[in-house]
Amino acid sequence: MAADWLGSLVSINCGPTLGVYQGEVSSVDQTSQTISLRQPFHNGVKCSVPEVTFSAMDIKELKILDISNGCAVNSASVSSKTSSAPVAVPKADPRAQGRLNSPQHCSKSYGERHLDVPGQPKAFRRRHNSWSSSSRGANQPTPKKNGVKNGGGPMKQRDDECFGDAIDDGLDTDFDFEGNLALFDKAAVFSEIEGSDRRGNGTRSRGTPQEQTPTRYRHDENILENKPVVYRQIKVPQAGAKEYCTDSGLVVPSVSYELHKRLVAAAERHGLSLERRLEMTGVCASQMALTLLGGPNRLTPKNVHQRPTVALLCGPHVQGAQGISCGRHLANHEVEVILFLPNFVKMLDPVTTELAIYSRTGGKQVSSIKDLPDSPVDLIVNCLDCHENTFLMDQPWYRAAADWANQNRAPVLSIDPPVSGQGLAVEAKWSLSLCLPLALAEGAGRVYLCDIGVPCHVFQEVGIKYHSPFGCKFVIPLHSA
Repeated sequence: MAADWLGSLVSINCGPTLGVYQGEVSSVDQTSQTISLRQPFHNGVKCSVPEVTFSAMDIKELKILDISNGCAVNSASVSSKTSSAPVAVPKADPRAQGRLNSPQHCSKSYGERHLDVPGQPKAFRRRHNSWSSSSRGANQPTPKKNGVKNGGGPMKQRDDECFGDAIDDGLDTDFDFEGNLALFDKAAVFSEIEGSDRRGNGTRSRGTPQEQTPTRYRHDENILENKPVVYRQIKVPQAGAKEYCTDSGLVVPSVSYELHKRLVAAAERHGLSLERRLEMTGVCASQMALTLLGGPNRLTPKNVHQRPTVALLCGPHVQGAQGISCGRHLANHEVEVILFLPNFVKMLDPVTTELAIYSRTGGKQVSSIKDLPDSPVDLIVNCLDCHENTFLMDQPWYRAAADWANQNRAPVLSIDPPVSGQGLAVEAKWSLSLCLPLALAEGAGRVYLCDIGVPCHVFQEVGIKYHSPFGCKFVIPLHSA
């Protein structure tokens, strides 16, 4: 029976590694399970050897392109899936011989001819190229066609038998989306998915998200259960008049000035002296001021012709010393600083010390309002107010400095402003509180909090349960809760 196929033209698909071969059957050995092709073509290119022999184990698919001896077959495609049995193609009914000799049926595979059911729309039929679309690899070139270019003759007929598939008949028929969608059984698909989840991961409910127990986790989810977040981590003995919250939601309560004073005194007993607190306050305030002035967008070597100008309004008290410390750091960062401090016969030692250090920076110092610039400056730092000496607001120099700040159209930053009961002569846009905020008035603007380095055990000594809200920063914004 193997001799019946000698001389037939076949196409052998050996997989993506070996490729596709075409040629004339020269011999078939059923004992050794081999088949030989003469004048073979490999991936559409003629081979240099006159004959190639294939083993049944290497053949993935075998298609008969042309039968030389005229015998009829029932199938034009025989698949070989690495079998030890010999490949045999059964002979067909003689009535089908005329139909198989036509080029159209010789180019179709076994499965395609069974799909050609009368009355079935062509849109549902699979258009299949006999060997180029299914057997040729993704990176293999299109086989070259021999014969006269764009001409007729027997070679043109053989090309049509091999590569033609009459696909133009189905191009005019629109795809039936509604009909295909009706074939999709959504309920059955979801039932199958749920069944696989139960077999693999236990029972799974389709209730509310709170009722569902997650069985699979994303790459950014933690397997361990997280403890509930406690946002009120700071507790004071007596609730203040206001409460603030950070950007992360932590609650920061306000404290009274008496409790704040006790906290500072306890820190000073443990070595956090006034000089250290002044330095920390100056550093934090200057960093905030540099950010408000534009930060790296303005303070660059290429922008030396537009140095920002900052006016410091300071009084003869500790808050004034904090402002002088801030002005010293600003002057060290190439900011043009103008310090206003009225002349007094005797001032506090911290003020005198900070003033002596500031004088070595090259910053300007004035004692009269007339020496302040008439044009708006970039920023005004207000340190005129004091927590204890409220009578300073009645002094002529205080009223003159407050009037100048209100008439100048520059934004105002207040450092350590007093509580809301004292009133503010200068309306600020930003206010910087130290350690824990006081209950500030509405005119204090947006409140910021700076860390001056008070240890956590010092808070416990004054009855405050404290957990740092600063995170990785030294200055954080506060919002009204």
